[in-house]
Amino acid sequence: MSGQGSLRPRAVVISRQTEYELLLDRHGTHGQVAFFLSQREREIDEVLARHEEQQNALQAMSAAIPAEWRRANVDRDDLSRWLFADEDLIIAVGQDGLVANVGKYLDGQSILGVNPSGSYNAGVLVPHTPAAAVERLRSLGQQGNRANQPTVSERPMVELATDTGQRLRAVNEIFLGQRSHQSARYTLTLSSNDVTGVDESSGEFQSSSGILVSTGTGSTGWSRSLWNERSCNWPLPTPTAQQLAWFVREAWPSPSTGTSLVEGLLSPGNQLHVVAASDALVAFGDGIESDRIELVWGQEATIGLADQVLRLVL
Repeated sequence: MSGQGSLRPRAVVISRQTEYELLLDRHGTHGQVAFFLSQREREIDEVLARHEEQQNALQAMSAAIPAEWRRANVDRDDLSRWLFADEDLIIAVGQDGLVANVGKYLDGQSILGVNPSGSYNAGVLVPHTPAAAVERLRSLGQQGNRANQPTVSERPMVELATDTGQRLRAVNEIFLGQRSHQSARYTLTLSSNDVTGVDESSGEFQSSSGILVSTGTGSTGWSRSLWNERSCNWPLPTPTAQQLAWFVREAWPSPSTGTSLVEGLLSPGNQLHVVAASDALVAFGDGIESDRIELVWGQEATIGLADQVLRLVL
């Protein structure tokens, strides 16, 4: 991220609606929300407690932003329409997935992840308690206009690029497969494979449930379940490793489709190349299917390490 000394830092606080707010939008009143939850053997107190924890955390962050900084508040649903600037410091208040949601829209800006509910959220990407985040903001404020230079952990990201110029980045993983529950058909080629040593320049025609490519940050989720199921004898990448793990899900052997290329690791310079052989293949990142790229018959997608990294404030 390039610094611009003439501009004051801007703190961009990002959050999403809480479960209580979503229920209130749907049911109208607190009483109706309580009744709805009681019909499902749930108590409104737990939902309301998490809502209040997030509101308290947001208030604490707002109060801790240095007075000389500029500030903005953005809802998660507005991220695709928000223009981030070089001098921004991103403050994500919520669950780990919120950091993944915003990460693909950044280009070197740092993210301070704040966990408002330590008893509910894992805190992998939001490691700071509100109190710790307040101290971190105060420390950054003492640096004047150097908000873009905090100590960070750089997390590699995964990127998919199509032959028509479309690009999709993700913090955890990218999935490429059929839009419906039908099998995805495509030709898969990889430049190399660190695990098996395979170099299939001619590629392999496959029919499967799709392809998953995961970063080290995302290796605690979807990809780990596949890794466990297959009893893989190679380790998943660590969060800061310059590697991606990839898996073909439920590859189907037939006279025309193969199953020899189904898993492995990608290092810098190594890529997967996928040429669609059925209509309406889709690619999306970090579970957000609404923000997807569609591939038509014959279109090619390349998947590998992104040039950008996620800069997570320590």
